[in-house]
Amino acid sequence: MSASVRPRPALAAILAAVFLSCAHAQPAIADQTRPGEGNRAAAALASASPLVNSAHRLLLANTALVKDPQIRRETLDLIRNPKVCVKSRAGLTETDKDALIGELTAAGLIDSADSAAFPGGLKAGVFPPLTDDGSACPALPQPFLAAPGSAYGGHHSMPGGLVVHEAFNDLSDIALAGHYQAVYGTMGRNGLPVVVARAGKQTVKGDLPIDRDLIVAAPMWHDFAKTWVFQWNADGSEFQELNFGGNGKTDNGGRPGNSKTGAHHILGLAEAMARGMPPAFVVTQASAHAAPGGGNEYKVANWIRAAAILSRVDPLKAGYLIRRGDEWRLPPLRGMASVDLQAKHPSHTHLMVEYVLQNLSDADYIFTGPAVSGSEALLAELAPPFGYPSDGARFNTGFRNPVLSYLSAERLWILYTGKGIGAVRSEIAKLRRLKLI
Repeated sequence: MSASVRPRPALAAILAAVFLSCAHAQPAIADQTRPGEGNRAAAALASASPLVNSAHRLLLANTALVKDPQIRRETLDLIRNPKVCVKSRAGLTETDKDALIGELTAAGLIDSADSAAFPGGLKAGVFPPLTDDGSACPALPQPFLAAPGSAYGGHHSMPGGLVVHEAFNDLSDIALAGHYQAVYGTMGRNGLPVVVARAGKQTVKGDLPIDRDLIVAAPMWHDFAKTWVFQWNADGSEFQELNFGGNGKTDNGGRPGNSKTGAHHILGLAEAMARGMPPAFVVTQASAHAAPGGGNEYKVANWIRAAAILSRVDPLKAGYLIRRGDEWRLPPLRGMASVDLQAKHPSHTHLMVEYVLQNLSDADYIFTGPAVSGSEALLAELAPPFGYPSDGARFNTGFRNPVLSYLSAERLWILYTGKGIGAVRSEIAKLRRLKLI
């Protein structure tokens, strides 16, 4: 999740503003119509990081426990296969891309005014470059391990940040589901629910029908498209990201509303649809940037609509959405189909707990975004004594990116807040002794 496309709590917003005042700005805009020139160097750095590799092993181990064969197979293909095909882009010509952008525009799911400000225009934002683009099997421009977790200066914005972010989100989703079972899903001797959690115990097996496959796999899919959205430039910075999924003004069925979000969110949904993932999975994945309750259903529905256009899938026939009058709504899945609550209560949202847990599990950015901004300021202070400039390409490729890939901004910032800058300096000195910087 990129912190720029989803509202922060007030305190986090204040902290972010403070840190951003001293953090480094995004370097010069690069050509985003061809694969990033820094992708290979980022892959080499990420593949050497114990933090990144251990996060990847956790994701693989969790995926192996998924029971649904389709979800397990497709998820493993995404995170394990170095030559994975981006099926939502298979065979697309430049003419096809223009036509799809036209469909998004006609549906009010993209803002044509954004084209002038985005490097390469709307086409570059909606269709970031792939290897063998236009072929029957276009491939990722960088390995899964190499991708960052968000835009330059945002959360987990280092080589390998994506898998670290997804590992944290996966652990969070599993733990949150366990908390629901512990508080609402365990029975006492008289058959009534009781709280059974013990201090330090993270998961509890209860009797609530929470789908563990969705809990485990959806966080991995949600951000997967960052592998082609956030490519690396030669100077160690990143591609910019286009926001779409609405016009930003009247997205709530023609009423005031803004459902623009980061392209990675919609492109990841398009890939899930192109692979025929089931409705419960797709809606859970789509809920990462906004749980559909509380007036946000239109946002989730718009993201699904946009993804369906890009994957050339009919969202109604696939069961991803339904129509209620003129509105696009989420479908009643599983037990919700037993009663038509919307017939009497039109504002009712077909909400499953998995949607909310997916959204909550993605909230790590609330801390990690400000942690990166703050850590960047610390690294700028510490770079010269270690023989690096405080900004520029050499700072990025030789100091900032390696330090963050090996240590993480989260670790550095927590050490700094608890022990001061000396603790951060000592951590970086470890990398110098190991000849990693």
